[in-house]
Amino acid sequence: MNQEDYATEEAYEAGPAAGDDSEATRRDAGEAESSRASRGWWDRNADEYQNEHGAFLGDDRFVWGPEGLDEAEAALLGPAASLKGKDVLEIGAGAAQCSRWLAAQGARPVALDLSHRQLQHALRIGDDVPLVEADAGRLPFRDGSFDLACSAYGAVPFVADPVNVMREVRRVLRPGGRWVFSVTHPVRWAFPDEPGPEGLSVAASYFDRTPYVEQDEQGRAVYVEHHRTLGDRVRDVVSGGFRLLDLVEPEWPAWNSQEWGGWSPLRGNLIPGTAIFVCERD
Repeated sequence: MNQEDYATEEAYEAGPAAGDDSEATRRDAGEAESSRASRGWWDRNADEYQNEHGAFLGDDRFVWGPEGLDEAEAALLGPAASLKGKDVLEIGAGAAQCSRWLAAQGARPVALDLSHRQLQHALRIGDDVPLVEADAGRLPFRDGSFDLACSAYGAVPFVADPVNVMREVRRVLRPGGRWVFSVTHPVRWAFPDEPGPEGLSVAASYFDRTPYVEQDEQGRAVYVEHHRTLGDRVRDVVSGGFRLLDLVEPEWPAWNSQEWGGWSPLRGNLIPGTAIFVCERD
């Protein structure tokens, strides 16, 4: 999973607090600047991310978000038995935990991530899954290479042109292929990214699409996250050539007592934190 604090990279979303040498602001950020910032941020923060969240993510578990919705239970890619022999692309894979779960079901996953350091963590855990370092907007695969594609808080929240990512995913999928991705629920952008009561009061316009940017003293972006409304996300999916089959908003389960950035039992029981889009290529 990767990336606002869950990220991914984790991805699972809403940007991390600004560091000592960075300033948080809202301003435009284009595709090249966003990609450069994401690569640098995840290379610098991969160690901390895996140390802090590795136990929750596991080495071979497929979790869709901080709520803990497990693919073994949700079957959003299809029943586990149907995954055997399928070619699957995981985008924004981080340390490839989801891909390892897919491999255990008999699938043939490929784990792709922008961050070299995240993929080093994937190698640390094991070398049983093919790894590719690449940008989600320029997938280095032939047309029709995969049966399924997935992303748990990876790539989509951090790109300036999500439709381009959708079109790239569609290109590498075979006809009828399923594309499932999770992002921070868009409604969260109207609330402070805080796990306590202060995170329950609307503080900004839900309709403000200005990116969240952390920048250094020279004004260079070191972290970028892009906001899209729920309607925007649906239109991105359709513009990318997919049919939306389902929109899943996981409820916070009673067993989950953890806080993860702005995700917490308090907020999770009142407002949605994750949106999962289940899409199909015609």
